[in-house]
Amino acid sequence: MSPPGRPKGEYRSAQHEGAPLSPPGRPKDEYRSAQHEGAPLGWRRAGHPGASLAGWACSGVFCLSLLAGCASLLPKPPPPPALFAIDDSTAAGSTEFVASPPPGGTLTLVVSAPRAAAGFDTAQMVYVRRLHQLETFALNQWVDTPARMLEPMIARALERTGAYAAVLRAPSAAAAQLRLDTDLVRLQQDFSVSPSQVRLTLRVVLIETATRQVIASREFDARVASTSEDPYGGVAAAHEAVRRLLGEVAAFCAGSTPRPR
Repeated sequence: MSPPGRPKGEYRSAQHEGAPLSPPGRPKDEYRSAQHEGAPLGWRRAGHPGASLAGWACSGVFCLSLLAGCASLLPKPPPPPALFAIDDSTAAGSTEFVASPPPGGTLTLVVSAPRAAAGFDTAQMVYVRRLHQLETFALNQWVDTPARMLEPMIARALERTGAYAAVLRAPSAAAAQLRLDTDLVRLQQDFSVSPSQVRLTLRVVLIETATRQVIASREFDARVASTSEDPYGGVAAAHEAVRRLLGEVAAFCAGSTPRPR
């Protein structure tokens, strides 16, 4: 039964609530809020937005410092290779190209793109220290493959002979009575001898296009001592070897070209 002077419903409600009464002088809601928080003061401080940002900042600085330290241990990338070209500037004024060519050439000659033997169809500069083993310089190379650099020089050398009405480079839409096929057999710097020397070997075939008959063929070889025992010495020797062979090839083709009938 309810105590005298208190409604029955109020007594039963207090029994089912079961919650402690708020301390004197403190609002009930404040007391219950403190109960449900239940987290120690230190934990609440750690969750403060300012503390979180500071932690992330420290972690970021540490990671950046670690990465910078690792990067300093990595090897530095190698420098870019030095590039060299082969040209016929020294051969332009040479008189070796003309060997009594037939006057007033009437035939048109087309120069095919030279083919390179295996191991030499590359822009890398090839050298040898022992027989049959090809090696390449790591920090020095040609601006293009030697075979492609030789093509325009061969055409200009043949044109200077005056033995042809025109000298064209393949592919060409113009009709030509003659075709010159060229193979680059080798271009290498040989360190197995002292001083080192550059060896350039070309094989040329002069063909009549109408009958596909071989008019003449020959292999040309030049060996030139290097001016120094390094890639640049080989470049200088390669220029001299090209100068020599251009003259020989031009004279050979001019002398082998059929005379006008």
